[in-house]
Amino acid sequence: MSRVVPRSLVLIFLAVVPGRSPAADVPDRQAVAAAMGRMVLERGSAMDEARAFVEPKIARMPDVVAEDEWREAAARIRADVLDRVVFRGEAAGWRDAETRVEWLGEIAGGPGYRIKKVRYEALPGFWIPALLYEPEGISGKAPVVLNVNGHDGQGKAAPYKQIRCINLAKRGIIALNAEWIGMGQLRGAGYHHGLINAIDLCGSGGIATHYLALTRAIDLLLDLPNADPSRVGVTGLSGGGWQTIFVSGLDDRVTLTDPVAGYSSFRTRIEYLSDLGDSEQTPCDLATVADYTHLTALLAPRPALLTFNQEDNCCFAAPHAMPPLVQAAAPIYSLFDREANLRVHVNLDPGTHNYEVDNRQALYRLIGDHWFSGDPGYDPVEIPSDDEVKTAEELAVPLPEDTLDLHRLALSLAEALPSPSGPADPDERREALRAIVRPIEAEATVDRVSDASSPSLSATTHRLRLADSWTVPAVVLEPSGGDGPRPTVVLLADGGRAEAVDAAVSLLAEGKRVVAIDPFDFGESKPAERDYLWALMIASVGERPIGVQVGQLLASCRAFRPEGSEEPVSVEAIGPRTGVIALIASAIDPEAVGGLTLHQPMTSLKEIVEEGRPFQQSPELFCFGLLESFDLPQIEELVAPRPVTRVGEGG
Repeated sequence: MSRVVPRSLVLIFLAVVPGRSPAADVPDRQAVAAAMGRMVLERGSAMDEARAFVEPKIARMPDVVAEDEWREAAARIRADVLDRVVFRGEAAGWRDAETRVEWLGEIAGGPGYRIKKVRYEALPGFWIPALLYEPEGISGKAPVVLNVNGHDGQGKAAPYKQIRCINLAKRGIIALNAEWIGMGQLRGAGYHHGLINAIDLCGSGGIATHYLALTRAIDLLLDLPNADPSRVGVTGLSGGGWQTIFVSGLDDRVTLTDPVAGYSSFRTRIEYLSDLGDSEQTPCDLATVADYTHLTALLAPRPALLTFNQEDNCCFAAPHAMPPLVQAAAPIYSLFDREANLRVHVNLDPGTHNYEVDNRQALYRLIGDHWFSGDPGYDPVEIPSDDEVKTAEELAVPLPEDTLDLHRLALSLAEALPSPSGPADPDERREALRAIVRPIEAEATVDRVSDASSPSLSATTHRLRLADSWTVPAVVLEPSGGDGPRPTVVLLADGGRAEAVDAAVSLLAEGKRVVAIDPFDFGESKPAERDYLWALMIASVGERPIGVQVGQLLASCRAFRPEGSEEPVSVEAIGPRTGVIALIASAIDPEAVGGLTLHQPMTSLKEIVEEGRPFQQSPELFCFGLLESFDLPQIEELVAPRPVTRVGEGG
């Protein structure tokens, strides 16, 4: 049963319901606010617990001692990443879909090369602009290199990237300068990287958009008549370094690779927070099957140069990022007797986040040693080309007006969801919902931390400890006096419990006992640094942020149920985020939650997709596959016949 009523009517109704505790005197708001604002957790513990939760769940390198063992393990890792992470749901159909390449003329390059404009589809309708730097007078087969870039708004027009492509072309190498989703020409709001999580919400692998943009670029290069399939390289800086390791590790058509300052192990990232990556760097469930140590080892026995900057002012600084990767990959190269094929380069000048001349010349040396070893005329010293750098306008590639972006793609997927198929039995549907949300389950203990009671108000703080994983801070408020257990309401709010003072005052005035909690990523339980990136890490290790929160809420409902009471507690949630958490918790555990009151609730998960909401605003709501099987009305059906009261609908 669902009702939408003003809060004032809710108060009147609850005051006169037979068998309910009578309304109490209105408590002192200042006293309630002081109690709600008390610190319960130790400073920094929220982030420490997130780190401790994810670390043991990150995949470890397999223990192999022979080349054939590694080849078997490598094939399994690649298949697992592609099948269980990248190409899930509708993305499986994009994998082998027919896509187009369109050549759009050429512009003058410089001495010895020309620039051809081209666009290609990463998946049907999703166009990527690119530039082909083609050496003049090619005879026979030539090496090809895919050049990718990171979070640089200039995109393919970035001077350091142009100079690299020019230098490759002047050395007889065909260089493709591809635009990255979200940068340069693709910098619009519809390409924001966090939108791949909206695709995840629809049950399809959002990361497939990035991966296919890379593999289709390699397809384009290898379809060129002069392309040498034995000499295929990939390189890029920062997010381009991430693209480089991701495609080079998984696509063995790549025969030489140089990721520059673009990644580190997941274990490194949770210790060095500058390395915590965005949505594409931390795909849902990736860490269950592979860490970036695995992807680095998957490069073996191919020539690879791991380039890092000594004092990187962005991320992935050499002293902490490089050693674990080399430690993982070097033994695998040894199995192939190809130790020399794994190189490292640490940039000292300027030593910051860059792909400037020192790093570029390290690439040219790698290429010379492996692709031009018999050519005495090959020189790895950079050829001055600054005066050949062109403007973004000169390098612009026309795109169709109706091209897909990440937002449009998510909208198209969400349109027909949730799927009408699925079990009809409510208990089976609860289990299906539970399987998607993955609520944490653990024995819970409650420790009292402090007592700030007054003659009119009982106010105590508690830590609810879930086994060895999470601690939920709770403030328990109750009007003093009265006989027997009072009806208990577990209260949570998008702004944290300190922002729920007015709701607590109202509930206390109704004679209720209030348990105000902060689940993960709310109030006191929000990690002090990189909060939404921890949510990405939780999803990457196979858990779900909303599963953590739902599990914490249900544990709180059970732990704070009044002793001797046969009635489950009620839950009141203030805000759209906590409203969804409360609704799911109520749906999957009817015995733990009685009535439910939602303030400013959402009416549909499709609001997230339709409005293009940023992932960082509500990371738990982007739960993989949730909208594929359930929207909020279907979840609410599982709460019936318990009452659901909506106050101020529209989140």
